[in-house]
Amino acid sequence: MRRNGWHLADEGGAVTLARRWPARFDLAVETRLPPVSGRVRLAHHVRQDLWRALRGLRGFTPCIRIEEDAGATRLVAGGQLDAGGARGAALARIAALLDDPETRARWTRWS
Repeated sequence: MRRNGWHLADEGGAVTLARRWPARFDLAVETRLPPVSGRVRLAHHVRQDLWRALRGLRGFTPCIRIEEDAGATRLVAGGQLDAGGARGAALARIAALLDDPETRARWTRWS
């Protein structure tokens, strides 16, 4: 389903949020969070922060996937990268974003 320019797919308990469909994860970093009730809200929060962190990266389109897994929330953040270069730096920025304790606390608090 496309809404406000974003595709949102609920696939058997997993939620995928992407600007382009089908979602493509050329860059992807995974983390686990405590269980959340608002997976769609969480996806939008992470997408906004991911875009802010990588807005200068040409050819980047964010994608987020969230699913419940063994009493935790599995979060995959990344996206499509059409332009070459800066792949390692982009992965490091995504990992830093997902590992930031203040950001993680905000995400779980508002989701």
